[in-house]
Amino acid sequence: MRVRAFLILLLLAGEVSAQERIQVAVSSNFVLTFTEIAMAFEAKTGILALARTGSSGQLYAQISNGAPFDIYISADDERPAALERSGYGVRGTRFTYALGRLVVWSRKADDCLAALHDPHAGYIALANPDLAPYGAAARDFLVSIGAWHAERIVLGTNAMQARSFAVTGNAVVAVMPYAQLTGLARTNSRCVYEVPADSHSPIRQQAILLDEKNVSAQRFLEYLKSDEAREIIRQYGYEVPE
Repeated sequence: MRVRAFLILLLLAGEVSAQERIQVAVSSNFVLTFTEIAMAFEAKTGILALARTGSSGQLYAQISNGAPFDIYISADDERPAALERSGYGVRGTRFTYALGRLVVWSRKADDCLAALHDPHAGYIALANPDLAPYGAAARDFLVSIGAWHAERIVLGTNAMQARSFAVTGNAVVAVMPYAQLTGLARTNSRCVYEVPADSHSPIRQQAILLDEKNVSAQRFLEYLKSDEAREIIRQYGYEVPE
């Protein structure tokens, strides 16, 4: 499996010495998509793009404290803009690479919307709204339909962890990125509800260069704008800007 092969490469990254590589801070919602893009980029250029993943907020804090990343791929537009203003991001390199979508997913409930409203159905998993843009959007959605009940909410530190709560059955549903309908979440779906875009703030996902002297990082960002990369992004369920 291509994703598994790439993750193995990540584990072995410390042993890679001769091959040129860049360090990319990647929001957890996008890491599977990034995997496909990075493999295609490596095939074209020979440059290995290594992902270090977490919530957008966690990665932003690390970068602001001097973490040596070359690129930041966020799930929002606010944090890349803040890095640009503070000088940690290279001015003029910030752009929107994807527009995110939310789904409600369950392996236990027959009706995802009904499970959100049923006080006895179980926990509702989402990413921490203070750290993850998808968590903030999920909260907006739940509030809009009257289903935000603190006693039923379980928070993951990022979107992948929130998804895992529902995959393992510890939560009855997860409000999560559409792009995470892969693997177990795809094969074990019992219900899926696509969240209307007008029920939450737009999820504009942006990337920004962090090291202006790193030519390889510049090449990766240019590739992220290419038709080939944009098609991969679409295949994972994102919309792409015109």
